[in-house]
Amino acid sequence: MPANAPLTARALLLDMDGTLVNSDAVVERCWRRWAADQGLDGDSVIKVVHGRQGHATMAVLLPERPLEENLADNRRMLEWETSDLDGVVPVPGAPTFLASLAGLPHALVTSADEGLARARMGAAELPMPSVRVTAECVGASKPDPEGFLKGAAELGIEPADCVVFEDSEAGIAAGRAAGMRIVGVGPRAAAHAPDAHVRDLEQVRVEALPDGVLRLRFTD
Repeated sequence: MPANAPLTARALLLDMDGTLVNSDAVVERCWRRWAADQGLDGDSVIKVVHGRQGHATMAVLLPERPLEENLADNRRMLEWETSDLDGVVPVPGAPTFLASLAGLPHALVTSADEGLARARMGAAELPMPSVRVTAECVGASKPDPEGFLKGAAELGIEPADCVVFEDSEAGIAAGRAAGMRIVGVGPRAAAHAPDAHVRDLEQVRVEALPDGVLRLRFTD
């Protein structure tokens, strides 16, 4: 499907990091710190961290490591990330995009926990959606579709009627596994064949039609 072809949906499910909030600077600082502690190459680690919960990323990087150690490091990672907000800014267009969704069916579906989500959305001065699926709400991290399916269920919308906004390979795979269409946001998303791809949210327009359908248009 051409990137500029309109999409329709009855609900939008929104990732946070890389999609609404640019937190790349924090993510890189914290994960390079962890990589150094583990004797891992920081550049290689950064390539796989986006989109998953921390313990799931650690399991990919250190497959023989006990789960309990990954969970303990995940808690420490969340403390680092929640306290480090330097450089956290909105993705271009995110404030206007979220304002256009006021009163329309949408949910935040993020691998961050509630505390980290609130910290980063607050630092970026973005409103928190009233419907949220955070790390505490799911038993499996992206690329598992559980989070997106829960978001659709909480909104009372069939998965096929939802459009996901995502930036990462894991997130796009999760949305696709949930049977949803994908708008890829930013450079990371381009390589993973989303249904539409935008540079940032300045290229997205949302129109609410009288029958409850949301029409998404993409500008150049």
